[in-house]
Amino acid sequence: MTGCCTPKKTTAPNDACPCGSGKKFKDCCGKK
Repeated sequence: MTGCCTPKKTTAPNDACPCGSGKKFKDCCGKK
């Protein structure tokens, strides 16, 4: 799901992903 949302610069890896998946950012859109 890489690039599924536009994260804020303040989105930390363990924050909820802004795309609304309910996953942590690092496990969702934060994957490289």
